[in-house]
Amino acid sequence: MNAPVTPPKLYDCRDAFAATLERLASDNESIVAVCNDSVGSSKLGGFKSKFPDRLVNVGIAEQNMVGVGAGLANGGRLPYICGASPFLTGRSLEQIKADISYSNANVKLVGISSGMAYGELGPTHHSIEDFAWTRVLPNLPVIAPCDRIETAAAVEWAASYNGPCFLRLSRVGVPDLLPEGHKFELGKANLLRGGTDVTLIANGTLTHRVLKAADVLAERGISARVLNMATVRPIDENAIIAAAKETGAIVTAEEHSIFGGLGSAVAEVVVDNAPVPMKRLGVPGVYAPTGSAEFLLDEFGMAPTAIADAAVALIKRK
Repeated sequence: MNAPVTPPKLYDCRDAFAATLERLASDNESIVAVCNDSVGSSKLGGFKSKFPDRLVNVGIAEQNMVGVGAGLANGGRLPYICGASPFLTGRSLEQIKADISYSNANVKLVGISSGMAYGELGPTHHSIEDFAWTRVLPNLPVIAPCDRIETAAAVEWAASYNGPCFLRLSRVGVPDLLPEGHKFELGKANLLRGGTDVTLIANGTLTHRVLKAADVLAERGISARVLNMATVRPIDENAIIAAAKETGAIVTAEEHSIFGGLGSAVAEVVVDNAPVPMKRLGVPGVYAPTGSAEFLLDEFGMAPTAIADAAVALIKRK
């Protein structure tokens, strides 16, 4: 009898964010946190206890929150602006455009509980447009880490980066995928698995799902390359072009609308440089209903077996 398989431990990336921010703030007195009455959901309780005079809670006023962060940056502080991603981005897009992106302010935007992490709260709380809204803005790197290790590395990178950025974090538990000590490199994809028949590209909560899909494909005799594309802007064009030329087919999967997000960013590179068949998996241009994030991802065709099936269908078009 085969021994039971122990499932991997799952981690909340918000914990890695908070722990890293506290560590950085201990060494850098210019770091401040700004939030919209979201101390709990942003995991800033420890930061508040250690640095009570460096936490600014503006209340449920996201547009003001972004303006306050920009002002703090202009005054020489290093602000991390934290809030639920649908409200940080959608409600404050004009302020992000004018006060952060256009001004090239040294502000770190942290979208908490992105994608469909607030699933039970319904469409108003889903954040499946934030890639599209943010990646169109100049001067604003857009980053979606795949696990707690990459989250910590990205938060640390952001502190040393002289300019704005948007970190998109989920509250959905994910396993460790990258090695301890991983260093984040802006615009650089991580090759998680080699393959020659098709390439699977994902980020955030979908990365471990496409790795499982690659396992399903391997059982079917199909070799799948897996790329963790944490940086949506600037995107790793070289990795995408190589994938297109070497595997001839690309599937993207994201906890986002298929319009304007990771799949669209990859498709732009493919069509300009190495056209091959593509399939974009995500929310298909509808308001996602109420339900847990795991349930909704499965319903929208992003269970590992469904991702594998999409890859098989795509390979037939090569």
